[in-house]
Amino acid sequence: MKTIRVIPCLDVDKGRVVKGVNFVNLKDAGDPVELAATYDRQGADEIVFLDITASSDSRKTIHEVVRRTAEEVFIPFTVGGGIRSVEDARQILRLGADKVSLNTAAIMRPDLIDEVSGEFGNQCVVVAIDARRNEKSACGFEVFTHGGRNETGLSLLNWARESVERGAGEILLTSMDRDGTKDGFDIEMLQMISREITVPLIASGGAGSSKDMADGALLGNANGLLAASIFHFGELTVSDVKKELKEAGLIVRGG
Repeated sequence: MKTIRVIPCLDVDKGRVVKGVNFVNLKDAGDPVELAATYDRQGADEIVFLDITASSDSRKTIHEVVRRTAEEVFIPFTVGGGIRSVEDARQILRLGADKVSLNTAAIMRPDLIDEVSGEFGNQCVVVAIDARRNEKSACGFEVFTHGGRNETGLSLLNWARESVERGAGEILLTSMDRDGTKDGFDIEMLQMISREITVPLIASGGAGSSKDMADGALLGNANGLLAASIFHFGELTVSDVKKELKEAGLIVRGG
């Protein structure tokens, strides 16, 4: 049986962690370095750190925050937002990140996935995909870019397959419809993608309880369970979630 990872996500805007609903109405959730260190102490397996406006505002990931986070966190962490070249990825990895996350830039220029994985290995490359339901899409879900702002017309299933073929070592899949709602992961979407890809799948968007997290693994076949709101606002700790996962019969790291 696969080991399930619990992964807090830090969405950062102007150096602060923020969280909204359906990618809008953002609320301040604290200092990224302090939160990252807290989750490390709680037993998080990894952390994902996303500069959510880097692509839409055409600016670089906040290198100083990444550097400070790397000094405080002793578990693997992924950094995304505004990574548009091999050199951008190199800078992030040199600052202490273990992986880089590619989203908008990879959709605009898919060769970026090949280039980054070719330079650093696919274990360093996470392709993040933001998608929402659209009956006009071939698979029923459409991919969006720029922090969920722009339609692409891309089928989620086709883009996930292509990303893996090009060198993605993991897929981080966010349901825009469920994001911040605490209504649970989009199990249908997770099942569809998990059946079609050969790399680990991280579920994102909608976790509101420990049971939701367990369902992401048991029903959605996800390897990683990512959440933000429930952790940032103190509703649950990482250890609370891991206890539920173990009680559901899942194998978790550190326990």
